[in-house]
Amino acid sequence: MNKELKEKAVKKALSVRENAYAPYSNFKVGAAIVTKSGKIYTGCNVENSSYGATVCAERIALFSAVADGEKEFEAIVIASDLNGEAAYPCGLCRQVIGDFSRDIIVILLNSTTLKIEKEIPFEEIFPHAFDF
Repeated sequence: MNKELKEKAVKKALSVRENAYAPYSNFKVGAAIVTKSGKIYTGCNVENSSYGATVCAERIALFSAVADGEKEFEAIVIASDLNGEAAYPCGLCRQVIGDFSRDIIVILLNSTTLKIEKEIPFEEIFPHAFDF
């Protein structure tokens, strides 16, 4: 992915994080997923009083892309407000991402510096995704 597209995705993840609906955890997350065609889709976490109905930012971004016909992904940027650390996707999000792209790059932002802390191949953080 080129530098300009990566910077744009980082800005979008940070921006959409502010739209998160997190009245229960106060933990806001924004995600921007970059398709292989160069489009960027965003999502933020949306909590619900029935915790199981909560949807993570990563899945919302990915589902938005799929709803628009995109199914091939290059990278996903995750921006949280986790006390100065980068937040990894949860197990459920990892499995959903893995169903679409095992070669995607996961880009984690440091919540204090707002800069890229890690760029990790997906297989490194979820080496044994469920598969058919």
